[in-house]
Parts: sequence; structure tokens; C-alpha cells
Amino acid sequence: MPEENITRINLDGKELILIGTAHVSRQSAEQVKEVIERERPDSVCIELDAQRYQSVMDSNKWKETDIFKVIKEKKTTLLLMNLAISSFQNRLAKQFDIKPGQEMIQGIESAKETGAELVLADRNIQVTFSRIWHNLGWTGKSQLLSAIFFSIFSKETISEDELEKMKSQDTLNAVLAEFTESFPKLKTPLIDERDQYLAQKIKEAPGNKIVAVLGAAHVPGITKEIHKEHDLEALSQTPPNSVVPKILGWAIPLLIIALMVYTFIANPSAGFDQAMSWILWTGSLAAIGAAVAFGHPLAVISAFVAAPFTALHPLIAAGWVSGIVQAYVRRPNIGDFETLSEDVFSIKGFWHNKVTRVLLVVLLTNLGGSIGTFIGGADVIRVFFNNL
Repeated sequence: MPEENITRINLDGKELILIGTAHVSRQSAEQVKEVIERERPDSVCIELDAQRYQSVMDSNKWKETDIFKVIKEKKTTLLLMNLAISSFQNRLAKQFDIKPGQEMIQGIESAKETGAELVLADRNIQVTFSRIWHNLGWTGKSQLLSAIFFSIFSKETISEDELEKMKSQDTLNAVLAEFTESFPKLKTPLIDERDQYLAQKIKEAPGNKIVAVLGAAHVPGITKEIHKEHDLEALSQTPPNSVVPKILGWAIPLLIIALMVYTFIANPSAGFDQAMSWILWTGSLAAIGAAVAFGHPLAVISAFVAAPFTALHPLIAAGWVSGIVQAYVRRPNIGDFETLSEDVFSIKGFWHNKVTRVLLVVLLTNLGGSIGTFIGGADVIRVFFNNL
């Protein structure tokens, strides 16, 4: 097996062996097995955190998902993002007849077989997503979600030879550079910070010989960062929420309410028209969003009823109301969770599966309600000025 994807580092009396892998590749998994069996390391570090480790080891994890809890904890976007990424990996894996993350599974199995200590070396994925999200503005967030969402349904195929070529630093770095060109702030939390975290965890792994199973994109950065000291606690902190969105979240609804009250006092007829415009814009567009997601009629009605009120309360969203109604009247069953990884391959399956249907109802209701709030709010201001 060639050593071109292996980097050896001697540091403070330790021998560190970094294996750069492609995340969906039979040859990568075979190389991991061969290197660990040959080197017999004291520790094996893998590019997983505890949450992803459980997902890899327990293929039935989706069956335990509490969809109501996901909605209440405002994690629908995070779950949809995880599904999109999982779908992309599964499509490639299906093409190559290999499980997604097989090189990580092989690292886990080989560590057990050789008696090496297993080290989960990556940062918590929710911390990474949180720091990515914090670094993007509204436009960047919309573009990123759209890019991830539509990548699910891409029909492009890639040969395994092409996938293996992606292990070369220049090719993979070029791919990353092209992606981060559109999202320049993405590279710091997604690549650079994780390079620092992984480097420190590998360096601190017990024993004198360490094998690390890593995505090829991280090897150049880790090779550089491993000679420095990094604060894992600081890298694991979620960014503090800005007070500006909170202030605006309350100020804008209060302003809209104040304008409506003033207009109604000054001209009751105009105030009534103003209120009806607000209700129709926010309610109708939220309901249209729920309908586009093929939500149950009760979910569509609940979106229409809730949106005019939730738009004036920053802590509640119409999508949560319609999503909970959808989940209650069309509760996902075990079969939906079992077919989830296959259903997200296609637009039809995505809309058909009851789990993703609930997520779509939440997201599209909120999207429609947001557009309705913008248009309805503009109309409230127009009527207000007409009645000064």
C-alpha cells in the first residue's frame, strides 16, 4: 500500500502517523486497516466527535428522534443540514458499495482488534455548526442552506479514481478554496479551528505511537498546527448571541403595533384595513409555505391563524406551530425513520417522508411568514403615513 497519503511526525518523543483519507472510499478504508495492523499504535485518533461516533455505530439512531423535541429546541435547520450532508455521503457510498465513513468505522474496529486506545479527536459538530452560523450574515446563511439543500438532489456521479485523486493536497485544497471563495468566513470554523482542535487532541493522545485517521483536507493544517499549543476549551465555546437581533426582534413588532394603534385611533376605517392587510399578508404567505410543503390542512390553517400573532412575538414562530400540528396529525412512524436515508435522495422522497415533511412544514411556513411580515409591515407603514 503506497505511503503517499501518510504523514509521519516525530514530536516530543512521540511518533504521530496521519492517514489522509477520502470520506467515501474503499481504498481509504483498506489503507487504515493495513497501517494500524502494521504499526500497532498505542492510540488511534479518529475524526469524529461523540455525537457522530454514536451515529456511525448505531444505524438505528434515527428511530429514537423525537420530532416534537427537535421543533421545540429550534433544531429543525440543524437536523435538515445533517440530513443533507448524510444524503450526499450516502449517495456516493451507494455508488461505490461502501458505507459512508467506512474509514472511520475501520479505524474503530482496528483499534479494538489491536488493543489501541480509541480517541474521538474532533470538535462537537453542534459547536462547529454554531460557529459557522455565527460567522455568516443573512445572505450567507441563505446561500449556504440553499447550496446544501439542492446538493441533495444532484445527479452527478464521480469515479472512485477521481475520488482517490482528491487525496492530493493541491486538488482538495483547490476544491476547498473554490467553496470558501463564496463563503470566505466558512473556512475558519470549518477547517482552521478544527485543524487546531484535532492537532491538540492527537498530540495529547496517550502512548508514544499514535495513528490518526483524518479527512485529507485536514492533514496540511494539522501538520502545521501540531507544533503549537491550542486551548481546547476556547475552541469548544459557542459564540455569544448578539444583543442587536434581540433588540430588533422586540423593537420592530412594538413599532408595528404602535403604528396600528395610532392609525386606528386617527382613522378607525384605515386602522381596520391596516390590520386586515397585516393578517392577510402574514397569514396567507405562511399558509402558502405550509401548503407548498404538502402540510396537512390543519397545519395550513394553523399557519394562517398563528402567523399574524407570532410575527409580533420574537420568541415564537408560525412554523413551530404548524410543524407541531403536522407532527401530531401525521406523526412519523418507525418506517419513516428507517427509510429516511433513502428518501432524502429525491425530491419526491423528501416530500413524501413524514419526518422530512414536518421539517419542510416548519421551514417553509417560517419562510412564507417572514416574507409576509416584510410585505405586511411595509403596508402598515404606508397606511400610517397616509393617515398622518
